[in-house]
Amino acid sequence: MAIIITDDCINCGACEPECPNTAIYEGAAKWKFSDGTGIVGQLDHPTAGTIDSDAENEPIDGELYFIVPEKCTECVGFHEEPQCAAVCPVDCCLPDENNVESEDVLILKKDFMHL
Repeated sequence: MAIIITDDCINCGACEPECPNTAIYEGAAKWKFSDGTGIVGQLDHPTAGTIDSDAENEPIDGELYFIVPEKCTECVGFHEEPQCAAVCPVDCCLPDENNVESEDVLILKKDFMHL
């Protein structure tokens, strides 16, 4: 399951540099699959289907930091726990119940992004 940043976020930015997948963006920021990953070109993502790694995607939130669920692996394969949640001073990085994924899928996503 991906992690989500709730409305309790204070926009401190502590979470952003901790993400090994560069899945966390400042509010209103456009994002790309290629940001901080090893992917290039058009590929078949394990959960998102065919993606263009360099295409700019619209922000998920216009005001608060947000996590791109297709890039989030809950830090599986990198750390024992999601690092965004570990450093968040207001505990607003929580499991996203709308994006439940098995550990196998999270590992597939990690391997996909870090060729």
